[in-house]
Amino acid sequence: MDLRQEINRLKKEKNALILAHNYQIPEIQEIADCCGDSLELSRRAESADCAVIVFCGVRFMAESAKILAPQKIVLLPAADAGCPMADMISAADLLALKKQHPGAMAVTYVNSGAEVKAVTDICCTSANAVKIVQKIDAPEIIFSPDRNLAAWCARFTDKKIIPWKGFCIVHEKIRAEDIIQAKKNHPEALFIAHPECRADVVDLADRVESTSGMLRFIKSSPVEKFIIGTEEGIITRLRQDSPGKSFFYPGTAPVCANMKKTRLEDVYNALEKMQHEIILPPQIILQARASLDRMLEFSA
Repeated sequence: MDLRQEINRLKKEKNALILAHNYQIPEIQEIADCCGDSLELSRRAESADCAVIVFCGVRFMAESAKILAPQKIVLLPAADAGCPMADMISAADLLALKKQHPGAMAVTYVNSGAEVKAVTDICCTSANAVKIVQKIDAPEIIFSPDRNLAAWCARFTDKKIIPWKGFCIVHEKIRAEDIIQAKKNHPEALFIAHPECRADVVDLADRVESTSGMLRFIKSSPVEKFIIGTEEGIITRLRQDSPGKSFFYPGTAPVCANMKKTRLEDVYNALEKMQHEIILPPQIILQARASLDRMLEFSA
């Protein structure tokens, strides 16, 4: 059986759209109708004229798609593809922190579960986090779950940032000593870091960008060589968008095991059996949608 042909057949039969995150394996990115970052894909899910969304990513991303497109069926092909950082905070954790700091506004990274989004004041992405923190009219901000993104935002505001202790296990493994060595090996290359990286790594960056920001910056840059400070799956998109340019990783290429769980067989099975549907309580969808809508309003 040619899985690609069967997937395309089922996609037409079910009126489905396949979305793939930039960190997915090349075979999944190739079969997808759209590749991008988590929020970009969720907004595509909302606007697309389709009945079914097959979200090739991790659970919080598929949940975000369901929040923005509740009338559509959202399938997560690899049902066990989770996000350790998203799991580092619960709704109860955030509510307790809000109780400890009653005057603070809660800003929550979209890399979080639906229940957490439902009890936050406003969501953010790695691309718009700084802008949102700057716009919020409050002296204190609870920032969760990523302590590194919180530290990045703190550089651009005088407000008190109260960080949660979570972190991305993939970006946390990128080490300053490996960046220093990579710069010695490739002195003409620019180092582009994701803001989920540790502060000492960010300090060494020539640019700090979200995944979508990296793609745009590298494509428009006259520089030909780049050291990439994020998950290795982005190389597939970078080579498509910026052919002829060279990309290097500091040390061992960072790999997110959860992002690599989705295979063509999983996409086929999800469509053929209509399995692993994302189901969320209506109230959670309503409350989480409000925090996402506030983000879109603040980042406009």
